[in-house]
Formats: sequence, structure tokens, C-alpha cells
Amino acid sequence: MLINYGFDIAINVPQPTPIITLLDICDNRRTDVLTESAFMTTPEVANSHYRDQFNNRCRRMVAPPGDFRFTLNGTIRDWGDHDFIDTSLAEVPIPDLPDDVIVYLLGSRYCETDQLSDMAWKQFGSVTPGWTRVQAIVDFVHGRLKFGYPHARSTRTAAEAYQEQVGVCRDFAHLTIALCRCLNIPARYVNGYLGDIGVPKDPAPMDFSAWCEVYLGGRWCTFDARHNKPRIGRIVVAHGRDATDVPLLHTFGPHVLTTFKVWTDEVSEKTPAAA
Repeated sequence: MLINYGFDIAINVPQPTPIITLLDICDNRRTDVLTESAFMTTPEVANSHYRDQFNNRCRRMVAPPGDFRFTLNGTIRDWGDHDFIDTSLAEVPIPDLPDDVIVYLLGSRYCETDQLSDMAWKQFGSVTPGWTRVQAIVDFVHGRLKFGYPHARSTRTAAEAYQEQVGVCRDFAHLTIALCRCLNIPARYVNGYLGDIGVPKDPAPMDFSAWCEVYLGGRWCTFDARHNKPRIGRIVVAHGRDATDVPLLHTFGPHVLTTFKVWTDEVSEKTPAAA
């Protein structure tokens, strides 16, 4: 199957403003990209790439005063498989974890393991370790939080989401990650595209989505407490400890968001969307 993806985002800034974006899809999907336009800005400004500590592809640029827009459109091949499931996967003992995975055991800005540890062990300590325990955490978060865009708050942490029992996809991901880490299971935050492919169409405007990956059996496995069902067509953009590490747009100065459009749509194999 083919998926057309892209964005059209515009902001207004009062002065020349340095910007970092994390909007390019991750390296391990680049070979699946069939067509992709250039990353375009209006007005046109120079931009450069660098890799952050998680090997995400970041862009740097300086927006001139006034309205500033950036767009991209592409088509990617996807095998149409649902999220991977293997209930036999076990937790990896801490001494056996790869060095680059250890960081995903630690508390972070939005995932306060110190505040949630006692609850996590009381709730899940007796659950069979491995995939079964992680799925129990996901089921718990899915049932605990009520999803709603009016509930969005950029400063809400995992512990606050647990107490308030509301949130958006990032809150579902943060609480899942924090509870996994409390139980010594590495977990990381992921953002990317997730369209309504194989499920009823959501009437709300399309947005980027957040979910998490948990390290089981020596590999990263996708878990999504908001939807809590295997989905088709995830396109990863970036990953990190939590949302702090992967802001889609980071401006070093005030800005007003004026346009935000995201699309992720299945298209015909015969007529892939033009970039």
C-alpha cells in the first residue's frame, strides 16, 4: 500500500527567530519513500541538518519577522501490517541491556518515576513479567485516562495525567513510559504520522501522533495506550526520552501558530500522490 504524508505549518514571529524542527521521517523508513518534495519555507530561508543525541534528523533555520511557513509532501510504501505482537517476548535484565538503552530506564522531564514507583509496583509487580506485564500497563492507562483535545496541556506530566485522568496522545504515552520504567522496563517516546487506515475515520482534524516503544526480547516494540489496538501505517518521525526531546517545532522566541495541517492518507498504487 502507498501512503501520502505531509504538513503545512505557519507561524508568525515578531523578530528574527531561530527555529529547530523535527519533522523529517526517521532513517529506517527512508528507503520506503517513493517521492518527497523538498522541505519548503516561505519566505525561503537556508536550513541545515544535524543529528541530535538520539540520531533524530533535525533542521535549523532562522525565521524572518512576520508570517513564516514550511511545507513538505511525500509518498511512502508501507507493507500494510498491523503493529508487531509477540506475547512470548521477555524483559531484558538490566545487566544485559545495551548501553544506549539504559537512558530509557531513567526518569525524565515528563515521566517522573520517583512519584509513580510505589503505585506501579503495587499495581503491576505481581503481573507476569514481559509482554503480559507491559500490556497490563497499557490496558490500565487506556482505561485510566479520558482522551480529548480540550484536555491538552503542554506542561502535563505523567504523574499529573495519572491524577487528573485526562489527556491527549502524549499523556497516554508519558504515563505508559513512566510506569514501564518504574518496573525496570526501558521505554521511549515516539512521534510520527498515524492516519485512519483500516479504522473508522476520525472526524477531528489530522494531527501528528504520539505513542511509545518498549524494549522487550532485545527489540523495540510499539505500544499505543490511546488506541490500545494494533494499527496500520505508522510513520515514525523521531524518538526520545519524552516529549522534551522531540518537539516538532522549537522556536527560540515567541511565536503564534497560524496554520497547522497534517495529512496521512492511503492512496492508490496506480496513482501515487505527486510530491
